[in-house]
Amino acid sequence: MANLKEIRNRISSVSSTMQITSAMKMVSAAKLKKAQDAITAMRPYSEKLTELLQNLSATLDDDTGSKYSDQREANKILVVAITSNRGLAGAFNSNIVKEARNLAATTYAGKQVDFMTLGKKGNDILKKFGTVIENNNAIFDNLSFDATSEIAEKLMLLFSEGKYDKIIVVYNNFRNAATQIVMSEQFLPIMPPKQIEGQEAKTTETFYIFEPSKEEIVEALIPKSLKTQLFKSLRDSVASEHGARMTAMHKATDNATELRDALKLQYNKARQASITNEILEIVGGAEALAG
Repeated sequence: MANLKEIRNRISSVSSTMQITSAMKMVSAAKLKKAQDAITAMRPYSEKLTELLQNLSATLDDDTGSKYSDQREANKILVVAITSNRGLAGAFNSNIVKEARNLAATTYAGKQVDFMTLGKKGNDILKKFGTVIENNNAIFDNLSFDATSEIAEKLMLLFSEGKYDKIIVVYNNFRNAATQIVMSEQFLPIMPPKQIEGQEAKTTETFYIFEPSKEEIVEALIPKSLKTQLFKSLRDSVASEHGARMTAMHKATDNATELRDALKLQYNKARQASITNEILEIVGGAEALAG
């Protein structure tokens, strides 16, 4: 009977866990819808703004280029790792940490590589492997463009003052609830228009009337574009987090269900064996009295 009691306790424990994971899955599914709509609505604006900026920047003379497009030898690298403040999201956070460490250990081996973390989980791990110059957990409490702009301005200042030669943003790009792809995007210096190998870089042949000058417009657009780029990365990460957590909790619920069913089968077999033993004892005792 002690064995039966132990199995009953395990069944109760697994059932409670299953209820928790199921509830977390539903909460993440509800949050995912809002986050997915936000990033889907923002992507066209962000992509068009980047395209416009590249087209204008490509027409500027080299000596009038922006201070944010200064291509210099990358000896000091800053990796901005965007994770979450909470776990239970599968490999969501560990993939970002792995990519950030891989950049430091292989891509930029021998260089000075520091980290800036946006999210508690990334900070907890990366501070053990390198220098974290700043950590911001509160950004996800109420994600907004204004709060993101402050961080983007810090990054622009670090680059323009020469404290870092290159700034890389590592985040999860949201594709769907089950798929998040780790991205390493160069934040600064600004990348020139993409060029296909063997061909000259192409820009959209569009005629603009500039008021004020082209240079002034580009200088005003660059900070706005960088802030928008970082904001998009954060929104991508939020949507990816909810998708990863929903998927992880769905799998956890399925596993808990299978374990509960297996324990119930084990319990029924043990109970049947116990009842059989009791019947045999009764029959044996009756036969002994009759003999």
